[in-house]
Amino acid sequence: MTTKKVLSIIGLSVAGILLLVAVFTSWYTVDESEQAVIITFGEAKETVVESGLHFKMPWPIQRAEIFSKETYSLQFGYNQNAEGEIVAYDKETKMITGDENIVLTDLVVQWKITDPKKYLFNSEAPQEILHDATSSSIRSIIGSSLIDDALTSGKAEIEAETRDLLASLIEKYDIGITVLAVKLQDVELPNEEVRAAFTNVTDARETMNTKINEAKKYENQKRNEALGEKAAINSRAEGQKVSRIEQARGDVAIFDKLYTEYKTNPEVTQQRLVMETLETVLPNAKLYIMNDDGGTMKYLPLNEMQTVVPPAAEEKEETKETKEGGGN
Repeated sequence: MTTKKVLSIIGLSVAGILLLVAVFTSWYTVDESEQAVIITFGEAKETVVESGLHFKMPWPIQRAEIFSKETYSLQFGYNQNAEGEIVAYDKETKMITGDENIVLTDLVVQWKITDPKKYLFNSEAPQEILHDATSSSIRSIIGSSLIDDALTSGKAEIEAETRDLLASLIEKYDIGITVLAVKLQDVELPNEEVRAAFTNVTDARETMNTKINEAKKYENQKRNEALGEKAAINSRAEGQKVSRIEQARGDVAIFDKLYTEYKTNPEVTQQRLVMETLETVLPNAKLYIMNDDGGTMKYLPLNEMQTVVPPAAEEKEETKETKEGGGN
């Protein structure tokens, strides 16, 4: 075999290899949960977010870097090994609060890649930058918080402030990452005895809140009862007021009628009023009316006459007795 033929075979082999490389490296697939960056001679030119089969220039002219659109989780202060066990890093999570107490703070940061170009080329290790920024943010917020807030009711506020500070830092670093959420996993004291003491304090605070709520409930109940009683008293008073007004109006009407009669015949009206008053004051007394000269006025004893037996009844009674005597 001559040298020319050997060179020809080598050339064909190289051409075939290059053709195979061109065919297999000119196509790439992007899943619905992925995004890609096309790099041309080491420079990012295009970001592809549409799913499906795409064409590019063969390697080494162009290459595609595929990134997931999923939400990642950064575990700060602990990790999970291959056996599923939790490994804590107390040295990393040990922090000083604003009132100079030591706490251990674990948290999770949820983040995602929103700009693949910046994620690739604006930093060598964007996840390390995110980790360091997380450490700086949580230490800053814990350092300005009281230990009671960090251990009990202030966790939600610490999470929100840490997220805002971390998001602003990542935005300044411009590494193509967006922070979605910060969740405190565990905030505790390093000493078991101190931890138990703070647990007792927390329980006492919850008991206090329970008692306060019960007292407010009792207060509201008594207030409602008092308001109901007040409304009932006001209603009765309003009824008595209306009754008194109507009674007074009736008395005025009666007095007006008496005054009209008095103007017509003053003496008769005066005597009648005196007699009615005496009958009312002395209902069982016998009345004798005297005139101005000291003499007794004629008085018709109607009440006594009602008790006297009529003459006709007496005659009937005598007749009955006579008949009975004759029969004997």
